[in-house]
Amino acid sequence: MTGTRIKPTGRVPVIGLTGHLGAGKTSLLNHLLRWPGARLGVIVNDFGTLNVDAALVAGQIDDAEAISGGCVCCLPDAGGLDDALQRLSRPRLRLDAILVEASGVAEPVGLARLIGQSGVRNIRPGGLIEVIDAVEHFRTVDRWPDPPVRYAAATLVVINKVDLLPADERDRVVDRIRERVRHRHPQVPIVIARHGRIDPALVFDTAADEDPPDELPLARLIRDQSRDHQDHDHARSAATPLPGPVCPDALIDLLEDPPPGAYRIKGRIAVRGNRTDQGYLVNVVGTQIHVAPLPAPPSSGELVAIGMDLDQQSTRKRLDEVTNAPADRPHPAGLRRLHRYRRLST
Repeated sequence: MTGTRIKPTGRVPVIGLTGHLGAGKTSLLNHLLRWPGARLGVIVNDFGTLNVDAALVAGQIDDAEAISGGCVCCLPDAGGLDDALQRLSRPRLRLDAILVEASGVAEPVGLARLIGQSGVRNIRPGGLIEVIDAVEHFRTVDRWPDPPVRYAAATLVVINKVDLLPADERDRVVDRIRERVRHRHPQVPIVIARHGRIDPALVFDTAADEDPPDELPLARLIRDQSRDHQDHDHARSAATPLPGPVCPDALIDLLEDPPPGAYRIKGRIAVRGNRTDQGYLVNVVGTQIHVAPLPAPPSSGELVAIGMDLDQQSTRKRLDEVTNAPADRPHPAGLRRLHRYRRLST
């Protein structure tokens, strides 16, 4: 997987997978499940039908929950979703992420609201991936006057099935889809995919390159039989070490205004407080900023940025600005900004 790993800790990120029926959500999900070293929980809402490869469920997923009763965003008070999230976020499962595959009729805005306003304490929003069927758009896109509002809720858009388009129409259709998405969400990253294959580094972190020793071997056997699971464009990353406390103003400036092309930013950092240093875990997905306290400030931290179109050299300079900003004294205004995001993240 592309990018420096920061060992998963704290709240489990919850990533929503949305898209119309047949867009390729399950293909994308199964591609992510094939990646070695990831401990994933899965919630599938397809009118009670668990539409995930059974062998992958048995061999790669620690737990799977099927939510019945129709569209996930219509469940009363999010009870069904919250119950599943509560079970999957138990610390003993040590999950790297929870993936929620919504039914094709689910509204992304509603799903994002349910995840963001969930009462489950051990989770945090990890992004919303909207999968678009390029072939269906080829058939109908020029007859749709207005782009759907659902694009505005996405943190990442995947244009899928591009390989199935007629070669002489491919660029025109992809450009038209991009135009429609940008009309609703000018800044959202857009990834082109075949068979739902995207770089998992855009979605979650894992603590190891190999499957954990207690994982069933079935998923590895399936991956060995399906060598093309890595057939995707790779994300780029840039990282900088943090040998000591950082200036909170410089840190928040980076989180609020990420480098061009950065879809995710993650880091373990120490900040000089009024009385003592404080440690934080920061995560940015799209425009979502999450700040959580660490039990103790790290002796050495790091910042990592990940994105498909990342300019690694200029991004590293932006990360280095955080390292080089004066941090030998408390910065009250910056601490207030940092603490605000911590409160919003609870």
